Amino acid sequence: MINRKAKEEFIEEMARELEQAELIIAADYRGLNVASVTELRRRLKAEDCRYRVVKNTLTRLACQKIGMTGLETFLEGPTAVAYTSADPVGAARVFLDFGREHEALAIKGGLLSGQPLTPEEIKALGEIPPREILLAQVCGAFRAPLAGLVNVLQGNICQLVYALNAVCRLKESASPQIP
Repeated sequence: MINRKAKEEFIEEMARELEQAELIIAADYRGLNVASVTELRRRLKAEDCRYRVVKNTLTRLACQKIGMTGLETFLEGPTAVAYTSADPVGAARVFLDFGREHEALAIKGGLLSGQPLTPEEIKALGEIPPREILLAQVCGAFRAPLAGLVNVLQGNICQLVYALNAVCRLKESASPQIP
């Protein structure tokens, strides 16, 4: 049992961290063994995301302290909270991939920039391609019209060259040959 001072420190720390978080995911971890939870923590840490098994009442108090609404509905039963102020898509992708490998992990819901998310919305967030791929797609979208314009202009120049060559051949065949 932790004493009152430790609880107050936990509430302060949790409130500070949740206030800075861009994405918060609440999950039910029942059925996961220690090795699985450790693996999930390792993957989330690689995405600059923190994973904590929390006491629901203390987490509710931390949410009330910062005026955060929406997370309380997910704080029922055994709960773990993952939160990040970095890339929310990366953290959601970790949960999506880990959930495919370990069916025991159940996402309860979450918050993105203070807006509530259902488990399905978190999974959809995790399916967004990585940032590098999105940037490549944007560059490709900008490049496509330019490449089309170059091909059209190049086609007109080629047709002009073919026409001039045809005129040259015509004039050569029409001019008398001097022996």
